[in-house]
Amino acid sequence: MIFKVFYQPSQKINPRRENTQSLYVEAKSQVEARIQVEEKTTYNIEHIEGLDPKALEYEQSSPNFKLTEFNK
Repeated sequence: MIFKVFYQPSQKINPRRENTQSLYVEAKSQVEARIQVEEKTTYNIEHIEGLDPKALEYEQSSPNFKLTEFNK
């Protein structure tokens, strides 16, 4: 499943809505998606959302859609 992860780029700065960014990861569960991002980045994760097929199709229509892959 593809998950959309909303995050702040730094854990040292207080979160502000204007700084929220997102990335897309493929994982078996929401927990696995969180682990991937936490182990490979210093991001402050705000929310993780599983994308159903229609939501994924909508996200893929954006020119900014890119599936993030972390080296294991």
